[in-house]
Amino acid sequence: MSHVYKIFRAPRHGWPMEELFLAEAVTDLGLAGCAHARAGSKRQMLLVDRETLDALELPPGIVRENVTTEGLNVNGLELGETLRIGEALLEVTMVCTPCGLMEKIRSGLRREIRGRRGMLCRVVRGGMIRPGDTIERIPATLGVAIGDSAESELDLRQRRATA
Repeated sequence: MSHVYKIFRAPRHGWPMEELFLAEAVTDLGLAGCAHARAGSKRQMLLVDRETLDALELPPGIVRENVTTEGLNVNGLELGETLRIGEALLEVTMVCTPCGLMEKIRSGLRREIRGRRGMLCRVVRGGMIRPGDTIERIPATLGVAIGDSAESELDLRQRRATA
């Protein structure tokens, strides 16, 4: 089962990430209190899987991800796919391209992490996220192209499943 391993935010640009044990994902913004949260952006939250970090011998939070997952191949997610993480819904919007910051972590890391830096997401519906929360993949066909209608699609799907 996929779940949240760790949660981080940048309290200020350039400062080290701080680990959180409870975070609020804010609709169309990102994590509350994160210096990188931006309204209307496709880059509101970064997800990276623990398995990739382990393979690269990197500690969680070092590549400036907001959510470190466990049991989820983040780099295998499809654009447009929706994830339910805790109370929040996120839309996978783009691949995170490694930047020069990776070289500050370790020489050659930018090249090593190419294609494995994680996926950027937009917060479609806000809510609280905690370490240990399950992560549910929702197919792109039930996704969030129309924004809030995704919630009604999900509710409809759940009602059909319990009927």
